[in-house]
Amino acid sequence: MPSTDSINAKIGVAAPAELCSDELKWNPWAYDAPREGARLPLYGAGASQWDTIPASAPVQTEIPERYRSMEPKEIVDRIGTAKARLGARLVILGHHYQRDEIIRWADFRGDSFKLSQQATSRRQADAIVFCGVHFMAESADILAADHQRVILPNMAAGCSMADMADEAQVLACWRQLGAALGGAGDGAAVVPVTYMNSSAALKAFCGERGGVVCTSSNATRVLEWAFERGERVLFFPDEHLGRNTGTKLGIPDDAMVVWDPRRPLGGNSVEALRGARLILWRGWCSVHARFTVAQIAEARRRYPEINVIVHPECRHEVVAAADLDGSTELILETIATAPAGSCWAVGTEINMVNRLAAEHPDKRIFCLDPVICPCSTMYRIHPAYLAWVLEALVDGRVVNEIVVADHVKAAARVALDRMLALPGSRAGAAARR
Repeated sequence: MPSTDSINAKIGVAAPAELCSDELKWNPWAYDAPREGARLPLYGAGASQWDTIPASAPVQTEIPERYRSMEPKEIVDRIGTAKARLGARLVILGHHYQRDEIIRWADFRGDSFKLSQQATSRRQADAIVFCGVHFMAESADILAADHQRVILPNMAAGCSMADMADEAQVLACWRQLGAALGGAGDGAAVVPVTYMNSSAALKAFCGERGGVVCTSSNATRVLEWAFERGERVLFFPDEHLGRNTGTKLGIPDDAMVVWDPRRPLGGNSVEALRGARLILWRGWCSVHARFTVAQIAEARRRYPEINVIVHPECRHEVVAAADLDGSTELILETIATAPAGSCWAVGTEINMVNRLAAEHPDKRIFCLDPVICPCSTMYRIHPAYLAWVLEALVDGRVVNEIVVADHVKAAARVALDRMLALPGSRAGAAARR
């Protein structure tokens, strides 16, 4: 790993004004449920801290006290020893948004779907430890071999955006669209498309109704496929990725409507729904919602030669003001291949940006948001939890297993397979300047 200070280390010495929450200095087990008792779910400190969390969201039970009181060096030693003992029976996946102290142990590093695919290349592994969030571990279980067990080190590592669309809400939406449009219920008038950042249940919903899954890399190609099969697309749960993709396809603003699941007809008239081509679920990523046009203007003021690259989960006006937008993988590739001396302001999660800066010291790379505010749920995975799940495996126990029901897995796999069958589904970064 690079020798630069990790975000975790920077948080430890940061002044309050440099952090989005003082609670970032807490250990994540401060949010866990006591072993004797219960606790309501919480996202924890970071970008999602103030989002409403469903009461049904998973809660992590407090890990044994010995792990909570260990010094960092002992945790490192224990993880290393357990990983060595497990050998080829174990594969550890690390999402780009994880802290450096977790990424150092990853056998594969990538975005959510890439990691799930990479895990399939390790068929000899009995255990897949996914250092990411809940929907990612579900995707790994969908793609895993029958003998493989998928483990999430902290069960409270969810996703606030994925939680903004649950199965009951989407089913209610589907019924209302069927009544309003005459045919949505059988897929004739509306094709459902779910972003990878959604539950297995919603991937299954799409699989059963002629729909498909998309990633931030292939959303344009997936929507083209969907429009070849229906008049309209219902896109969930990320309004902003949907709008930015619709704009790239030339869909006018007045043909895109937002569906608010808390309101009848999503807050729309029947006429508006009938005139829409793209129905966008009201959901967002709280990490990418922090980036603003004002931050881009400030970066350009400070560095006139700056290149601004953002994730398409950012608001439309932010994407429009940037020079390029693309998935995490494309952000990484674009900056890695950029010339030495180039300057980059990046609109995505700060752990990834900090690591990019460390790995490319010949370039100026910084996060658009000057405040340290990591993904709340990724930040819930602390090395102590990794040590706990690995040592349990050494002892022959599986803790925090993620299991997708067989019928859900089968239908979700249909939607994933439709995506994988698309030619040229991996799109490049979109440039505007």
